[in-house]
Amino acid sequence: MDIAAIQTFLSTTAAELGIKAAAAIAFWITGRWLIGQVISGVQAGMNRSSVDTTLTKYLGSIIAVALNITLVLGILGYFGIQTTSFASMLDGAGVAIGAAWSGMLGNFAAGAFLLVLRPFKVGDFICAGGVTGTVHELGLFGTTILTPDNVLTLVGNTKVFGDSVQNFSAMPTRRVERTAQLAGGVDTLDAIARLTAAVRQIPNVAVTPAPEVNLLDINLLGTVIAVRPYCNNTHYWQVYFDTNAAILRVASEAGWPAPTPAMLNKMMQLPG
Repeated sequence: MDIAAIQTFLSTTAAELGIKAAAAIAFWITGRWLIGQVISGVQAGMNRSSVDTTLTKYLGSIIAVALNITLVLGILGYFGIQTTSFASMLDGAGVAIGAAWSGMLGNFAAGAFLLVLRPFKVGDFICAGGVTGTVHELGLFGTTILTPDNVLTLVGNTKVFGDSVQNFSAMPTRRVERTAQLAGGVDTLDAIARLTAAVRQIPNVAVTPAPEVNLLDINLLGTVIAVRPYCNNTHYWQVYFDTNAAILRVASEAGWPAPTPAMLNKMMQLPG
C-alpha cells in the first residue's frame, strides 16, 4: 500500500472539497443578496406604479421562492449533483410528496384566488376564518391578521377562501349598534330627541347617513331605544364608547329613573 499516494489523494480531495464548499457558501451568500436586491427592486417599482400592497407582497414571495429554488439547484449542479437525477427522484416520490403538500398547495391556490377576487387588502379590518382583525399580510399559504388585542394570527388561505369573509373597511361608514333601556314612566319621544342631539355631538360621527335613534322594543321594564350612529371604521371603537357615555350622561341630566319591572313597582307601592 502506497501511503504517500493515499496521503496525496486525500490532501488533494480535501483541498478540492474545501474549495468547493467555500465557493458554495460564497455562491449562497451572494445569491441570497442578489435575490434580496431583485425582490426589493421589483417591489419598489410596483410601489412607484401604485400597485396594491397585497399584490406587491404576494408577487415578491413567488419570485423569492422561484429564485431560491434556482439558486439551490445551481449550487447542487456546481457540486456535480445531476439535477435531472434529483428531479427523477422527486418524481418517483411524487405520491408521498403530493400527499404531504396537498394542504399547502391548496392554501397556495386559495391565496391566488384571493389575490384575483380581492375581497380584502392589507390594512382592511375583516372577519375571516373565525378570526377578526386587521389584515397584516396576504402570504403564499396564509393570511396574517392582527387582532384587536394585538395578537398576530396566521390563518390558512384555504380556510379564509372557503369561509364567509366580512370586510368592515369596504364601505366608507360602519354603523355602531347600541341600545338604551328606559323605565316605564320615561317619555319615549323626549328621550329619542335628547339622545339624537347628544349622539350628533360625538366626534367623528358621520352626518350622512344620519344617526338612527328609534323605538326598538317594549318590555316589562319599559321601552328600548336603538342608538345607531355611523362612522368610519377607523373611529369605530371611539364612537362606540362615546355613545355609551352619551347615553349615561343624557339619562343623568334628564333624571330618568332606573328601569325596574312594572310588577315590582306596584308591589313597592302597596302599603305595608
